[in-house]
Amino acid sequence: MKSLSMNIAAYFLLLFCAFAFLSSPVFTTETCEYPALFNFGDSNSDTGSISAAFASWSPPNGDAFFGRPSGRVSNGRLVIDFLAESLGKPFLHSYLDSMAANFSHGASFSTSGSTITEPKYLFPAYFVPRGWSPFPLYVQFTQFTQFKDRSEMIYNEEPNFKYTVPKKEHFSKALYIIDVGQNDIGMGLFTNDSIEAVKASVPDMMEGFKAHVKGIYSLGARTFWIHNTGPIGCLPYILTNFPVSDKDTDSAGCSIPHNEISKHFNYKLKEAVYQLRRELPSSAITLVDIYSVKYSIYKDAKSLGFKEPLKACCGYGGKYNYGDNFTCFSSETSKTINGKKITLKSCENPRERISWDGIHYSEAADKIVFDRISTGAFSDPPNTPPSMACSSSQY
Repeated sequence: MKSLSMNIAAYFLLLFCAFAFLSSPVFTTETCEYPALFNFGDSNSDTGSISAAFASWSPPNGDAFFGRPSGRVSNGRLVIDFLAESLGKPFLHSYLDSMAANFSHGASFSTSGSTITEPKYLFPAYFVPRGWSPFPLYVQFTQFTQFKDRSEMIYNEEPNFKYTVPKKEHFSKALYIIDVGQNDIGMGLFTNDSIEAVKASVPDMMEGFKAHVKGIYSLGARTFWIHNTGPIGCLPYILTNFPVSDKDTDSAGCSIPHNEISKHFNYKLKEAVYQLRRELPSSAITLVDIYSVKYSIYKDAKSLGFKEPLKACCGYGGKYNYGDNFTCFSSETSKTINGKKITLKSCENPRERISWDGIHYSEAADKIVFDRISTGAFSDPPNTPPSMACSSSQY
């Protein structure tokens, strides 16, 4: 009888634990309904800000999907585009778009060349890596603040335009995506900071990052989808400008010391996110390991159908088909170099290249990135896809 009682007690204890386990938000099957998406960051998710503010990108940008330059530094769609599609939303207009923009489903504040910290110098007549955006993260936050205030005003006072902006209650239910930091690392390197000096500057980046997440939270945001930074040591513009010896090159051909900066940044970002979770108790913050996903593409390039994984599809010059003096990250379509007129064009098959222009990924690579992160396999908390980020528990 005693044994039977113990077995019954153990059964109910197990049942209780299983119920608590399965009812935890981490394991909930609830699908989030996001009425809007708001995106912050750099060129990895810029859907048209720099193009709207200055000059549109030249062909062949956009050729693979849009058939023309689309404001994205890519031959097609970005990770943010695939994310929006997966959640049943149209592609996000840039906040700076002034022509036929509909912001009822959200907006993108991401801007190519943007940093977390104060830019050391701004774009000259041509673009990065020799200059940085006048729209760093703190400016994007200011733009979002204005966007939120004006949306409420327009919705309440301008009946002819109320359907072009989000409803007031949509801001607290939206998904907030952030992908920024790569340019802070690049800015340090291109202003002659040593690798150790760049690493030492990461805590300042994190302070700025946390301050702006808290600012967005204070305006009603609750659900965040945050990307860490990718392996900068695999990008042609880094490999070209900062060549390393064979002993500092890994089996994928990437620069080990430069990738160590990305890893250090990501370690500190994880610490920052954990601190934000403690300080913002009503938040649901998912941290996504973009680094591991992107690096795996270089490691598995052959099996994924990529050829010459470290070589830019669109570019001019050198081992990696990249040169700072003429890139597809430009509004120019042709240029005379050493007395020869050069017109930039896409490689024969962009689907076989990881890098589009030496700095940014091709649509084919970005599609793989999204497909892998969309499962939740690279999320913290574990098993959190974008569609369930609103119910993720960090505790």
